[in-house]
Amino acid sequence: MLGVSFFVGFTGLWALATLGGFVSKTFLADPITMVQSGWRLLTEMGFAKDIGITMWRVFGGFAIAAVLALPLGVLMGAYKPVEALFEPFVSFARYLPASAFIPLLILWAGIGEVQKLALIFIGSFFQLVLMIAVVVGNTRRDLVEAAYTLGCGDGGIVRRVLIPSAAPEIAEILRMVLGWAWTYVIVAELIGASSGIGHMITDSQALLATDQIIFGIVVIGVIGLVFDFAFKRMNQRLYPWAQLGK
Repeated sequence: MLGVSFFVGFTGLWALATLGGFVSKTFLADPITMVQSGWRLLTEMGFAKDIGITMWRVFGGFAIAAVLALPLGVLMGAYKPVEALFEPFVSFARYLPASAFIPLLILWAGIGEVQKLALIFIGSFFQLVLMIAVVVGNTRRDLVEAAYTLGCGDGGIVRRVLIPSAAPEIAEILRMVLGWAWTYVIVAELIGASSGIGHMITDSQALLATDQIIFGIVVIGVIGLVFDFAFKRMNQRLYPWAQLGK
């Protein structure tokens, strides 16, 4: 209820500022106009297809990054030699802004889907690897020692102790980095795209259509909120033991 009340209050202040004439509609559309323009975008201008394309790009690039980052992050957290080999480069690469790669990616892959998936991959992969490695490496030592005492080998420690212990936090890491992936896809779509939410926002900016720009931003937020709640619910079901200490 508190969360809903904040959204209601925020929308009320927005409506007061715009409908009350305190802010020009050229710079900030009011909520009513935004909803009306959004309905036209969905029913007359094929914006639903743009939403679907953007979602496909986000989850495609993020899925590739997650599939490759999970095993590497686990190995780095479990084995010091692997960490020593990869950690310096991963730490270096994660500070590189993904958007800086756009000119190179356009040269290498053009302005098609590969370029956008690659940008999301670059922005997500290195963050995921390092965060997963840290979580796995911070597994309680008493659990590891108890497993060794019971006869587990190195492989058994990874499979039966490190991964189950770190799994709830890894799921939370995936949830957070998925939000970052949305930032990267919009940046990719703002440059050299012919479809997607970012493309619609760019076209609307050229027409000074702030109502459409705001609607695109709101759509991104709503989609992100839905998937955030879905991730939380899924994590609670998959890892009920993670809730015991809360």
